[in-house]
Parts: sequence; C-alpha cells; structure tokens
Amino acid sequence: MYRTQILLEPEQHRILTEIARQEKRSLSELIRDMVDKLLIERKQSEIAAAAQALLADYQTDPELTAFQVLNGEDFHA
Repeated sequence: MYRTQILLEPEQHRILTEIARQEKRSLSELIRDMVDKLLIERKQSEIAAAAQALLADYQTDPELTAFQVLNGEDFHA
C-alpha cells in the first residue's frame, strides 16, 4: 500500500468518521473501500459507454455478427 495524505472538508471528515465508527472500521479502511467502489463504477461506466458506441456497428455490420449463428454443439476442440 501507498501512504497518501488527503485533505477533507470538515463535514466530509465528520460524516466519514461517523460511518467508520458505526461500522467499527478505521477511517482509512472505509475510504479505501469507497475508492474501490468508485473505481469499479467508473470502469463499468466506461465499458457501458464503449458498448453503446459499438452497438450501431454490431446491429448493421453482418461481418461482426456472422459467428452468432454457429451452434455450440458443432464446435470440437
């Protein structure tokens, strides 16, 4: 882990400290978990945006969807 110093607004610190106390966790652990959740949400949003950008191509380009008609039973590895 890296040690990082951040500055919080007094209200942010108060709320986060209260949440940490209620959950019987350290403030650092709480903030790490919140950052992890935000990073996951951000990645999911990026993937969704990329999928949305490609959707029109997949709906109109038969070369991109040619393999979807293959039946899994015909595949021999």
